[in-house]
Amino acid sequence: MHPRHTDNSTSTDDTPLYDYDPDFSNGKWFPKWKPFGGDLDQNTVAINEYLPPGKSLMLGIQHTFAMFGATVLAPLLMGFDPNLAILMSGICTILFFIMTGGRMPSYLGSSFAFIGPVIAATAYAGSGPNTNLNVALGAIMACGIIYALVGVLVMKVGTDWIEKLMPPVVTGAIVMIIGLNLAPVTIQGVSANQFDAWMATLTVLLISSVAIFTRGMLRRLLLLIGLILSYIIYYLVTNVMGFGTPIDFSGVQQAAWFGLPSFHHPEFSLDAIVLIAPIAFILIAENLGHFKAVEGMTKSHVTPYIGRGFFADGIATTLSAGFGGTGVTTYAENIGVMAVTKVYSTTIFVVAGLVAIFLGLSPKFGAIIQSIPPALLGGASIVVFGLIAIAGVKIWMDNKIDFTKNSNLIIAAVTVIMGAGNFSLHLGGFDLGGIGTATLTAIVLNALFNREITNKKA
Repeated sequence: MHPRHTDNSTSTDDTPLYDYDPDFSNGKWFPKWKPFGGDLDQNTVAINEYLPPGKSLMLGIQHTFAMFGATVLAPLLMGFDPNLAILMSGICTILFFIMTGGRMPSYLGSSFAFIGPVIAATAYAGSGPNTNLNVALGAIMACGIIYALVGVLVMKVGTDWIEKLMPPVVTGAIVMIIGLNLAPVTIQGVSANQFDAWMATLTVLLISSVAIFTRGMLRRLLLLIGLILSYIIYYLVTNVMGFGTPIDFSGVQQAAWFGLPSFHHPEFSLDAIVLIAPIAFILIAENLGHFKAVEGMTKSHVTPYIGRGFFADGIATTLSAGFGGTGVTTYAENIGVMAVTKVYSTTIFVVAGLVAIFLGLSPKFGAIIQSIPPALLGGASIVVFGLIAIAGVKIWMDNKIDFTKNSNLIIAAVTVIMGAGNFSLHLGGFDLGGIGTATLTAIVLNALFNREITNKKA
């Protein structure tokens, strides 16, 4: 039996020091949880440890708010009900905990990967409710089913085939085009008049200032804090000083404090499915990176449970869309919170899910979110989509992609320009869309050109 490794453990190579705690690797669906007995300021809280209720509640709330900015913003950008998105994110997080046996600390929030394809499939104008929402829901359900089936396959054969199909040069390019593809829509949305353009610019500056000049949890909540500050300034400029279009609070006043959000029924359109279902492969690449990050941080051997994670995320996405919610994914924001707090207990995410459910059942909360002016959402979108694009570059840098190889250059260059320019191919009568075409192109180019050639430079 191997002893448990702590943060002070060292290794002679880059191999992770896995946690072979028998209570974690017990051969059962759930590990055997045990109370944390160390100093919270100095020691790591393991996946299969739990904290007292009071501390668990505070840490759970922190995780809920860490994903809050992005999970609220994503449904608004697609015309979904943010209340329902928050509610389903909480339900899906608890479902993920159950289906993975409490072995993978993760929160499931609204995925930004769906924004571009959903906008394209529904011809969404960029503000207010999405009148073609039902068509997108059916396609998101199809995406979730594909993702779940991949999870079943991974449980059988492992993840090597995914890493060969989508190495970092491919995943980096795909992540980048998710942000770049949305840039024209975002800029057009805040360019209707100069007042909105200036308010969007102010929002960008405020969010950026929070990211640069704050520390700790404030920095983690840069989107939320930046939007709150810009909302206050917008209110003063419009409602108090009389410039621009004032914020309408009538919906907030009329909304009840508690109640169920509006549910929607999916419709299945083959055109929409062709556009949105391929997002499953983006989620696979994204979550594979997240799961590997969790393994590295926790020093726990979570790789055997990646198939469970894919399957659970796919089922959760299908469930969420079945009721009118967004597609969901694991969240880098919550991984960042774990990295800061050194608390990896999966029980914390059950608490976070319950907090999200509570917020999702408050129409008053949803009405406040709906009152956010489009100019402020546009400014936040500029930051978010830009960060997504740069995240693709970070994948290349972290994996030391060699761009002296012509194969890597061609894969990255063609994929990025196709995605950014929204170049779209048609298969029969179906439009793949810019992101779908670029994703398929990246995978095909990698299969054709990015091979190891002995004694030659590609």
